Amino acid sequence: MPTTLEFLTSPTLSPFRHAFFTRHGGASSGIFAGLNCGPGSSDQSEAVAINLARAAAAMGTGVEALARVNQVHSADVISVTAPPPRPLPRADALVTATPGVVLTVQSADCQPVLFADASAGVIGAAHAGWKGSLAGVLEATLDAMEVLGARRGNTVAVIGPCISQRAYEVGHDFMETFLSEDAGNARFFAGAPNGRPRFDLPAYALHRLRAAGIKHAEWTRHCTYSDPERFYSYRRTTHLGEADYGRLLSAIRL
Repeated sequence: MPTTLEFLTSPTLSPFRHAFFTRHGGASSGIFAGLNCGPGSSDQSEAVAINLARAAAAMGTGVEALARVNQVHSADVISVTAPPPRPLPRADALVTATPGVVLTVQSADCQPVLFADASAGVIGAAHAGWKGSLAGVLEATLDAMEVLGARRGNTVAVIGPCISQRAYEVGHDFMETFLSEDAGNARFFAGAPNGRPRFDLPAYALHRLRAAGIKHAEWTRHCTYSDPERFYSYRRTTHLGEADYGRLLSAIRL
């Protein structure tokens, strides 16, 4: 595992400091090898603390500035002016207009989505798995940003590394959940050779974001499942029969 910290960025989120961290450059070992930033994992707490500190340093701050939530696959969003105290609130997105606060979300196949309205000086970060995306976490994040002065027509969003359609085989009942919401969602499913559907999570999220009226939305086009050297993946861990998995960190600050 490379020892140099690595993270992905997008010109779309300029001029805001942001990062979609890979697993490179961390202190964790074994199945967590690399930059596991998940305190909720069974990894050694000391290693996770070191990893979070390294990520914070890359964001130009200390770990105390990292705003985090207890992610529960919901559409709940919190607006913060400082990192929430423990116990962390149950939510899946954060927004702020306060300089110095670093919004963070964790993921391991679900989508980390970073938002920014440069004109208003408002940012957001969302953890958007299929449940949260279907429930409206992306639109709820935009709503919360608007309360702080953002405008959808000026807001951009970037989806970081997540599971891609070629790796996301689901059941027919899963597909029916989406079709019952909107028959047009059929476009986000394709058949696998075994006849089971495959779901295109990032395409679905991009559709929701664009339908919500934002200025621009994109995906970095990195698949967490297909690149074990760079990314953690819950589904890959499950298929391999491993006991646990690491969590990737994505962050943005004003």
